[in-house]
Amino acid sequence: MPWQADLFDRPGPDSADDGSTQRLPAARRSSKGSRVITPKAAAKVLEASDDYRVLRRLRPREIVSPRLLGPGERLAIVIDTETTGLDHRDHEVIELGMVAFVHDAEGTLLAVTGEFSALQEPSGPLEPEITRLTGITDAMLTGQRIDLDAVEAFIEQADLVIAHNAGFDRPFCERLARGFEPKPWACSVKEVDWAGFGFEGTKLGYLVGQAGWFHNGHRATDDCHALLEVLAATLPGQDGSAVGHLLTRSETPHVRIWAEGAPYDLKDQLKSRGYRWSDGSDGRPRAWWVEVDEASAETEIAYLEGEIYMRRVRPRAQRITACERYKKP
Repeated sequence: MPWQADLFDRPGPDSADDGSTQRLPAARRSSKGSRVITPKAAAKVLEASDDYRVLRRLRPREIVSPRLLGPGERLAIVIDTETTGLDHRDHEVIELGMVAFVHDAEGTLLAVTGEFSALQEPSGPLEPEITRLTGITDAMLTGQRIDLDAVEAFIEQADLVIAHNAGFDRPFCERLARGFEPKPWACSVKEVDWAGFGFEGTKLGYLVGQAGWFHNGHRATDDCHALLEVLAATLPGQDGSAVGHLLTRSETPHVRIWAEGAPYDLKDQLKSRGYRWSDGSDGRPRAWWVEVDEASAETEIAYLEGEIYMRRVRPRAQRITACERYKKP
């Protein structure tokens, strides 16, 4: 149904006659003589007011043919999985989505060069909650298999794999296909300071909405395209995009430090400093641990010596690069 222009350019009964009412641009006459406008024109009027926020449908970029990379250019892949549950040891991938893109050294998105989307039938029926969250049904998965050779070919040339919660997606992907294991990984939740850039949360839906879009969420490839657009957009108050910040963070080696044998009554102090607990069930030490950038490792060890152990110690420390980060034992 066409929108009537006079709904926008006629002051209402509560309007002040202060000249603030805007005439709607790009109005045209309908066949019945009334003025109608396009949604695009209406959006411009609403955006001119501080009382409205307009969201536009996020439309994926055109996919261009892969090409030879130029100087300073790299190939990265945004990836998302839908699974039967949260534990990669017991649950299965039911959908894999990937979008490949080329970027330059500063993180500017140059081209989207490929898309991969596939479903896979699990060994048992889906829990109703999984269907509610993903929109995927048992009927959609019947007889479906992910072509692992195609997956390997798609990721072979990638310099980086990006996931919005890589700690979840990486273990599932490594269990699915061998080609994921040696790749550097980056997490767009943990390795971009979204709060520092003015965003109110890190969930993809929040990021997409605050960037001015909406999209069909929770299907793997749709989420990949949405995340890519958020990453590629110029950040508020910044010259560059989140891709550039993500690349810098992912290329910085970290050190994982284990506070083994730390006094129990100091656990809250460790937790407040950012330490997390490992219960040892996955083969790692049963201890509090923290991951800091390499330049801060000695400062962190000095903190443990002075505030936790009260003596000289050399705690277990592991150098972590993007190739090891987000792996599960």
